[in-house]
Amino acid sequence: MSTIHVTNGDYAAEILREALNAVSRDERVIPLKDDLAVGHLRGIDDNPETRALFWQQVLDEHKVDFISKLKEQDALLRELAQGTGQVVVWHGQSAGDQLMLRRVAYFLRNVPQRLNEAKLTADDLPLIPADDGTQRRSGRGDGITAVGMFTAAELGAKLPTAAPISVLRISRLALEWQEVKQINSETRRWRDNTFISGTFSDIDETILQIASEGWIESPRLAGQVMGGGFGFLVSDSIALWRCRELVAAGKLEIRGDPAKITEAKLRRAAH
Repeated sequence: MSTIHVTNGDYAAEILREALNAVSRDERVIPLKDDLAVGHLRGIDDNPETRALFWQQVLDEHKVDFISKLKEQDALLRELAQGTGQVVVWHGQSAGDQLMLRRVAYFLRNVPQRLNEAKLTADDLPLIPADDGTQRRSGRGDGITAVGMFTAAELGAKLPTAAPISVLRISRLALEWQEVKQINSETRRWRDNTFISGTFSDIDETILQIASEGWIESPRLAGQVMGGGFGFLVSDSIALWRCRELVAAGKLEIRGDPAKITEAKLRRAAH
């Protein structure tokens, strides 16, 4: 029987393909590309237009047909539900990965016998020397993990751990996805196995705090924001979008063109 692996994002999919190739397993890997931790979710499984408008706003510099892209994602999910093979969802301990797991569970809730998972946590990351001579796990200080943080060898070691998800848990995961969609918050954090709704204000405040020290190149600013502890992984696209929004609101000053934010310098506006 065929097996299809599902990851959150292209990069994670590439690493997993490498891991499968290393053990001569010719199995399909499907990346789901929507960062579900950010942006409103209501209606996402019925009409991609609202979600597409959000990403069009975020990725303003990129000329992409987001409606077509999200329709492709929707078609992939429906194809998974209508298939006959086993499905393995790879997920770490991050809001994006956990939301992706719940979305897939929602689509496959009527064929629960086909759904499996491969779980990754901070304990699966390698040990590295710490400053005090001891050893610590590599990765983020907040313990958030995503499949893309692991090497192909590390994912390969987890291949035998893929296991079925119980019918009861699939029902619960599907219900949690429906609840998250209805709450429809701007952001979703993953803490203590629970989703916590939030707004973009936390990211904005962090940007303003970093930029209060004087002019800073926007990619460097975005990099510092991405390392912040928000309860979800902030991408460079989201960080730079919030910078543009703060420039438009007069809270950030800019040297450069807001339409080319990656080439600009920013600092907190004086009040």
